[in-house]
Amino acid sequence: MWAVIPDVGGGGVPDVTTVVVSRMCGPLYKRRGRTSRPLFLSAFKETGKAPVETEVAIHRIRITLTSRNVKSLEKVCADLIRGAKEKSLKVKGPVRMPTKTLRITTRKTPCGEGSKTWDRFQMRIHKRLIDLHSPSEIVKQITSISIEPGVEVEVTIADA
Repeated sequence: MWAVIPDVGGGGVPDVTTVVVSRMCGPLYKRRGRTSRPLFLSAFKETGKAPVETEVAIHRIRITLTSRNVKSLEKVCADLIRGAKEKSLKVKGPVRMPTKTLRITTRKTPCGEGSKTWDRFQMRIHKRLIDLHSPSEIVKQITSISIEPGVEVEVTIADA
């Protein structure tokens, strides 16, 4: 976090010299009603333009992965997390959500005649959540990996 602080002269009037102070420089010291700063902080002169901050907006990003095949889902999930950790991002997950089991029970015979035999079909849907704290440009790079067929990826971006 950067802050631009005007250098105050002896009379209390802002001078043209501005200093850039980072969080690591520590607090400013108050002495006899005015602020004293270390000499090395007054190294930058103002050119009339406001300083340009190159700070990139960091978003809270949630990646939701759904699939019927657990093996391909876990592979895509591991690839996404590996890519995020290579870029040294803050990663939470994968969070394994409960498996949805969709069931259909139907009669085997089309006409209803014959013995009362039933077919039981089921489809299991697996879901994983991954939370990232990063700029949206980096997420585009991470999600550009090859995604297994049958895996759906949903990316939701929220402000941090």
